[in-house]
Amino acid sequence: MGTHVIKMPDIGEGIAQVELVEWFVKVGDLVSEDQVVADVMTDKATVDIPTPVAGRVLALGGQPGEVMAVGSELIRIEVEGAGNLREDAAPTVTTQEPVAAPKAPAQARVEVAAVTAPAVKSVPTPRAAPVAREANERPLASPAVRKRAWDAGIELRFVQGSGPAGRVLHDDLDAYLAQDAGTTPVAAGGYAMRSDEEHIQVIGLRRKIAQRMQDAKRRAAHFSYVEEIDVTALEELRAQLNQKWGDSRGKLTLLPFLMRAMVVALRDFPQINVRYDDEAQIITRFGAAHIGVAAQSDSGLMVPVVRHAESLTLWGAADEIARLANAVRTGKATREELSGSTITLTSLGALGGIASTPVVNLPEVAIIGVNRIVERPVVVKGQIVIRKMMNLSSSFDHRVVDGMDAAQFIQAMRGLLEQPATLFVE
Repeated sequence: MGTHVIKMPDIGEGIAQVELVEWFVKVGDLVSEDQVVADVMTDKATVDIPTPVAGRVLALGGQPGEVMAVGSELIRIEVEGAGNLREDAAPTVTTQEPVAAPKAPAQARVEVAAVTAPAVKSVPTPRAAPVAREANERPLASPAVRKRAWDAGIELRFVQGSGPAGRVLHDDLDAYLAQDAGTTPVAAGGYAMRSDEEHIQVIGLRRKIAQRMQDAKRRAAHFSYVEEIDVTALEELRAQLNQKWGDSRGKLTLLPFLMRAMVVALRDFPQINVRYDDEAQIITRFGAAHIGVAAQSDSGLMVPVVRHAESLTLWGAADEIARLANAVRTGKATREELSGSTITLTSLGALGGIASTPVVNLPEVAIIGVNRIVERPVVVKGQIVIRKMMNLSSSFDHRVVDGMDAAQFIQAMRGLLEQPATLFVE
């Protein structure tokens, strides 16, 4: 028998170090060739690390949340044959089993959703099971599985996991629910006193988000501008287009129209479609509109980029938004798809409230925030009528964008959206 050492691979693009997000194996586990043993994270993308050999895990090279250099030892595996480790090589990895952390990728959608606390659920009486873990032991499971278990009132420590390293899968929940179909739930009172606590390590994408948000608020001189827009005519046009071409071309949401308005307005305000390198003191203006679309996933905020939005039709933009949303949802978004935006669009959708103060996505200097559409009475030509109204709540970096320019830019978008025919007049 020999020892095979897997080192942290070179992921490319000059990346010198990555963060270890999650282990899928533990010391003593048997692994097969090409089995994914860990997830690591670069600036934004999560990358699977497979093993090129089969064998038994001898040691793991770090804990979730640890930043590791490219080329450092990740894992040691006992293999048939000689392996690749010299006998005189000193061990550099730990044999302690790491604490598992939740995996990053999960379902996402293009409209940013507010995170709300789940309601108190009825909890089934746990049956005696050989897989029962300690009360404070956190079993391996994806965020989607955890949410489903919570919604169903299932304690994951009582569920037998069939995935790698005992990871609980959706099939395991199905099996558990099928066996417990006849149990009587014990209701948890809505006014019951609770004293439980949960400590969640800030790692992976959540740590990247925290760092970027803190950096943006510290470095950029934020100011926000809110404007009310009458989107009655725009919504009528969208309904007509969907009725006529929805079956053949796909249904249009509001986002492609907002992108079109941004593209047209930026022609007259190129100073807003820029990236600011504050260390080099250089502002780079772009002719292309690479629009980031803030997307909320179970793991946190991601911003896939619709490139060259200036060249896309409404349906072309809609198709690209859908494609990128699916890439985020399935955890397959590439580094290129998550970087390079020149301006960002963020929509809170139906949960959008009446106003917000979005954070600029550095090194950009502007982010356009969309609030929910509401019907309410307004005065039009001296008459009170019911109109569909929506606010744009946008933020700018005052180091680069003057207040007058920001206001005029949003007013230009307002004019285009209130008279939607002008979106397509060249």
